[in-house]
Amino acid sequence: MVKFYESSFSYDYPFPAVSLAYFLRYPNPYAKHVLSTDVIDRHFDSDSQRLYTTRLHLKRSKLPPTVLKLLPKGILGSNSDSGQSYILEKSVVDVQEGWMTTETRNLEWTGILSVVEKQSYHRPTRDGVSDRGRTSNDSQTGTTDVKTSTTFVSRFGQGGLRTARRRAGVVHTDKGSELEVPDDVQPKRGFFSTWSTSSLQRTIEAIGMRRTREALLKSKDGMNVVLSRMRSGGLVEVLEGMRKDREAMYGPEGPWRRTWKQGKGIEDDE
Repeated sequence: MVKFYESSFSYDYPFPAVSLAYFLRYPNPYAKHVLSTDVIDRHFDSDSQRLYTTRLHLKRSKLPPTVLKLLPKGILGSNSDSGQSYILEKSVVDVQEGWMTTETRNLEWTGILSVVEKQSYHRPTRDGVSDRGRTSNDSQTGTTDVKTSTTFVSRFGQGGLRTARRRAGVVHTDKGSELEVPDDVQPKRGFFSTWSTSSLQRTIEAIGMRRTREALLKSKDGMNVVLSRMRSGGLVEVLEGMRKDREAMYGPEGPWRRTWKQGKGIEDDE
């Protein structure tokens, strides 16, 4: 089963500011669940004049309780209690042409729900042509258009479904077509087994779509916080805001010092 969600909006800030804010958006008051961000790879292509970046985000995240209730006990093992998940992010920025594309995907629980979000940021176009010849004054004003496309794919139960199909008498020929065994030699199947897999997949995807709508609103609010700081005080205020946000979320020592204390059984000082 597959579901899609699309949305479009604009930031009241020029593309250079928005593209920079994207890489400085964590932490912010609307992303307290983001624990860390690491750059895995970054390189600049001198021929195309484009910047390619791959980052890994560690977020505090769990499967929604409504999804956990739908799953058989023990299917997740200890992953459901870890409270953390990794998100892989890839991006390409072309400052000259004024566009940026990003793609993020979850690396945890992909067998239950795979979420791939693609975003395109670009300067507004005039008659279908991107504005490339902007002056320095133009770069300080203007807007940036954003289009988001998210794909939800739940493969939950597909392995069991293939096994059930074999047991039910559906076999594959050498040419890839399916051949059904006569009814008199097929095992009987219950009513629940004929609809439960697709029903669970649709339900899981619908829950994922609802959470994505909420996350997109918070993501936009977080970006606006960073952009507002950038406009009022430049990069210095952005970095100072990041420091304050980090202290507000984890204290002066940061998240990893707290994790180390918990592993050693050391209680935080009150």
